[in-house]
Amino acid sequence: MQILLNGEARTLEAEATVSDLIAALDLTGRRIAVEVNEEIVPRSQHAQQGLADGDRVEIVHAIGGG
Repeated sequence: MQILLNGEARTLEAEATVSDLIAALDLTGRRIAVEVNEEIVPRSQHAQQGLADGDRVEIVHAIGGG
């Protein structure tokens, strides 16, 4: 399946979840926020949130500062 990840095309295996994508990007355990098709996906839903062909996914990193 093809998705747009932060504006760039990416191919994933069929039936991938947000958790699968995070693991593939080596971001597990990092402070990130995930949006799928302009909807925020809570961390508690990453494993249940499936991805579909054509989905637009944005992943942003939380960076502390002051």
